[in-house]
Amino acid sequence: MKEGNMPNSNNRTVYQTSTGEWANKKNGNNRASKLYDTQKAAIADAHRQINTAGGGELTIMGTDHRIRQKITVAPGNDPCPPIDRT
Repeated sequence: MKEGNMPNSNNRTVYQTSTGEWANKKNGNNRASKLYDTQKAAIADAHRQINTAGGGELTIMGTDHRIRQKITVAPGNDPCPPIDRT
């Protein structure tokens, strides 16, 4: 795999657990880093952790466990940049 195509180990996913709590999980790990009472709190902490780690992708899942939103946290590389930025 070329260096430019390596997956970013800073990527995280926020999702709702079976108990109703919101998990902030680093992609590739087996367990969530931390559980939160609200999705908003989980997203804020995941965003902060990605930013501190040097950027990456934040995937936010809805209550139906489908991807609701993906956010590129700078200085990460957006896999689908706007056409005017390519």
